[in-house]
Amino acid sequence: MQGKPGFSAPCSRLATRFPGCTHMNAYVYLALAIAAEVIATSALKASEGFTRPGPSLLVAAGYGIAFYFLSLTLKTVPVGVAYAIWSGAGIVLIALIGWVVLKQPLDLPAVLGMGLIVAGVAVIQLFSKAAAH
Repeated sequence: MQGKPGFSAPCSRLATRFPGCTHMNAYVYLALAIAAEVIATSALKASEGFTRPGPSLLVAAGYGIAFYFLSLTLKTVPVGVAYAIWSGAGIVLIALIGWVVLKQPLDLPAVLGMGLIVAGVAVIQLFSKAAAH
């Protein structure tokens, strides 16, 4: 069976039964983009202003990978929705890494603010017609 544009091979076989398969792929791509961006951002501190080659390469590669997967996401997910999820997840994950790994404190207003970000992304995903479902 010939795959539809934007479908991976396994997804093209499932597409006739599961029309949301392209969106499923898009959200897998978005998760990969977020993970790569979080890794790259976490390595920024270790790069010490891009004076250390190893962490600096990790930053460059991570952001390259992140934007590649984000571009794949944008084939089926509206840019505003994808960016809301990307930035919201990134903020929360980086703050958690800063708190757990780098021992950077999070106070109550920071935690509440991140909770509002997560709530905003959830509202977009669950209730907005702008979200591609």
